[in-house]
Amino acid sequence: MRNYELMYIQRPEAEEESRTSNTERFQSIITNSGGEITNVEDMGKRRLAYEIDKIREGFYVLTNFKAEPEAVSELERIMKINDDVIRYLIVREDD
Repeated sequence: MRNYELMYIQRPEAEEESRTSNTERFQSIITNSGGEITNVEDMGKRRLAYEIDKIREGFYVLTNFKAEPEAVSELERIMKINDDVIRYLIVREDD
C-alpha cells in the first residue's frame, strides 16, 4: 500500500449533515477497498486563495491514508461527480 494525502474543499452553503456524510462516504471508499485512514483533520471554513465559480469560501478537509492505486481512482471518480466538492487534490507521499 502507498501513502496518500487528500485535501478537498466543500461548498460553504452545504449543511453540516451533508458535509459529514460526504466525509464518511469518502472514508468508506478507502476502507472498503482495503485501505487504512491514518489521519482526518477538519480544518473548518476558510477563505479561498482565489474565487472559484463566484465562491469565495469553503470547508477544508485534510485526510491522510494508505491504499492501493485502485482505491484512489475510485475516490477521484466519486469526487468528480459530487456537487458539494469544489476542488480536491490527492497526492502520493514519498515513503
